Parts: sequence; C-alpha cells; structure tokens
Amino acid sequence: MDTNTQTRQTIVRLLSSMGSAKEIDQYLRRFSQLDAKKFAVVKVGGAVLRDDLDNLVSSLAFLQQVGLTPIVIHGAGPQLDAEMSAAGIIKETADGLRVTSPAALAIVRRVSQTENLKLVEALQKVDARATSITGGVFEAGFLNPNKYGLVGKVDRVNLAAIEASLNAGSIPVIASLGETVAGQILNINADFAANELIKALQPYKIVFLTGTGGLLDDAGNVIDSINLATEYEHLSQQPWINGGMRVKIEQIKDLLDALPLTSSVSITKPAELAKELFTHKGSGTYIRRGEKVLRVDSWNQLDLARMRKLIESSFAPRTLAADYFDKTPLLRAYVSENYRVAVILLQAGSHVYLDKFAVLDEAQGEGLGRAVWQVMREETPTLFWRSRHGNPVNHFYYAESDGCCKLPDFKAFWYGIENFDEIAACVDYCRAKTPTLIDHASIGNKEAA
Repeated sequence: MDTNTQTRQTIVRLLSSMGSAKEIDQYLRRFSQLDAKKFAVVKVGGAVLRDDLDNLVSSLAFLQQVGLTPIVIHGAGPQLDAEMSAAGIIKETADGLRVTSPAALAIVRRVSQTENLKLVEALQKVDARATSITGGVFEAGFLNPNKYGLVGKVDRVNLAAIEASLNAGSIPVIASLGETVAGQILNINADFAANELIKALQPYKIVFLTGTGGLLDDAGNVIDSINLATEYEHLSQQPWINGGMRVKIEQIKDLLDALPLTSSVSITKPAELAKELFTHKGSGTYIRRGEKVLRVDSWNQLDLARMRKLIESSFAPRTLAADYFDKTPLLRAYVSENYRVAVILLQAGSHVYLDKFAVLDEAQGEGLGRAVWQVMREETPTLFWRSRHGNPVNHFYYAESDGCCKLPDFKAFWYGIENFDEIAACVDYCRAKTPTLIDHASIGNKEAA
C-alpha cells in the first residue's frame, strides 16, 4: 500500500467521528475528480486571521494532506482600522467602502502584505506548501477617485500566478490589492475581489470563513442550509433579517446566479471547515441556487420514467414494484425540477402518509432534500411515516417528528397528530402496509417505506 493511500485511509478514519466513512469518501472522490482550480475558493476575513489563525492553518493544511488545494483570498479590515488609528488617520467610508488617500494606501499595502505573509509562513511552519500572491491578479480601474480616492474595481482577473501555484501543489494565498494597467496600486474591497475571482474560476465550492460560523436566524442559531430557488423570497421578507445579512444573502444570490448549478457557498468557522466540506450534515450555513419544487396531485403530471429512476437510484439495490404508479393513489408529490429529490404522499384514513422520500446520492449534503421537505411540510400540517432501523436519515426524522414508535422492522414517526387513538391507527397502518420496494435483504437504505 503506497503512502498516499495510507494517508487517505487514516484521514477517512479521523473524519469518521464527524460522519459516516461512506459519505466522507463520497466527497473525497467528488472533489478529487475536479480540476485543481475548480475545487474551492476560501475567503478569509481579517478578523479570522487575527483571532483564529491556528484553526485556519490546521484546516487548510488538512485539505492539502488529502490532495485538495484550496485557493485562499483574504481581507485585513480590523488590522487596517488599528494601523490607521495608530497613524492618526480617521476612518472614512462611503457606501460601505473605505475611502483611501495616498497615506491610507501605503498602510493598506503594508498591512495586506504583512497579513498575507503571516498566513503563508504559518502554513509553511506546519509543512504545508503555500505561495504568497500580493499583486498581479486583479487588473483594476478607479471606482470613483473623487468619491473613494485610491479604490479600485476589478476589470480583469489574471490567473497565471494562481495556476502556477496550483501546478506546484501549493496553496495560493491572495491579497485583495489591485493595479491599473499603468501600475498604480489600488485598494479593493476583499468581498468584491473574492467575487470577481470566483466568477473567473467558476469553482465547485465557495467558502466564507467567519467568527459566527454561519448566517444566524432570529433566535441566534446558525441556519444550516438555504435553497435560494425555494427560500429566497421568504427569507427576504423576514423582519429579523438585518441590513448586513440581507446584503450578504443578496450578494451570494448574485454570485451563484453567475456560476454553474453545481456550485455552492458555505459559511463556517475555520475549525469546522472539514466537517462542512466532507459530511452531509455539515457545520455552518450551506447555500445553493437550488432547484424549484414541482407540486403535483396526479401521476400524469410527472415524467414517470424519471421518477422511477430517481426512486430506484435512491434505494438501490431494491427496485420499485412494476405496478407502483398504477396501483398507488397519489395524494400529492413534491419533486425538484431536475428529479433529484421527491416526496410522495398518500391519503391514509383521516391523515396523510409519507410513502417515499427519495434523495439521490449526488444531492445529499446540498440541502435540497430539506428544501423539498420544507415545501411539503408547509402544506401538510399532519403526517406519519415509517423508516427502517439503521436508516441514516432517521436522525432527521427524529428532529422533524413529534413522536416515534418502534416496530419489529420499522420505526413509525408522526407530527401534528395528538389524539392517542389516531396515533395508534397510524402505527397500525405502518405495521400492515405492504412494501413496494423489492429486495428487503438490502440494508442502509433511505426509505420512508
């Protein structure tokens, strides 16, 4: 066994405390198949460089150890505030941008280079390969010299230095400084620079590392996933979304609209980076452009060949009964527009029964299953279902249900049902229902049978 294989297996075992070895290996294979510059752009805020450097370095070095090379771009906002204050320069902003005088630019340049080298040297101390890139990436023009001073807008992104670093297996660490074609250095907002870099690279993953570890809801808890196609309008209307968070979500939406459907944004803490990248549950806020959800109440409104393929791919090696669509009276179905997730509901007495919750392996960890589930739940105040023992999605079902009853082969779940006799009737229905997926010897499936 070669050293690389041993290292990979060791890392999979270490990560297994975060999630199953299967899902970790699934992500490793997926990421390893990408061109190096298509893997991930990691945006690091200045506060993270100041307050959480050790965890940042550890996480970036870890990615390199598993054969993945992230592209890192950083800011230095708090450090600049401190240095300018020490120099007696009063901070002035316009439209959220730092107005930059020639005296301020000298500090911007020095601090940006210092913070860049601090991260590169910290990576090198733990035997990670890293390259300092403080210029030559962002060709820029003046944004508005009368209003902002020496502040630039990116006109073109030059990838040559980044590609050279990646080809050498070294992590490119990029400062957000721009230059005009005449060689004038310009201050560029790190978020704007990161956005232009991301649009040029079209990466699979975009990661924003922050101290909060994600976007927070009205209770101060991290929002675990956002499917913009189904949730953006609803989120935008929430009174607890403050101005900064609203702007962030709008910027992320604009960014993802310019990227392939497969691209996603994660907002997390440096220490949680591996968990966010390599497990379905993740850690932080996971955001995708997502897919619209089709809601139908008749089988003839769906492409049944694609629906059968989705169900059988989700529950392989079992196969769907040949007469399933003919003999199953549909109440409602919710299907992602690309047939990657489906929720199938049946009427069972006075309540609704969840017959299938199918999620393709490639869609797991994207938050798409949860997004479709939420659309269903908003229209379904009461629901019951069953799931096999050992089903990896049971932890989700426990969180979504009001109660659970253990049966010999299944667990029966429900929510919104309070009458004991009605619950008992639902459990009896679960016990007696004939399975519609063939090959019951298969284990580790994801069916709400």
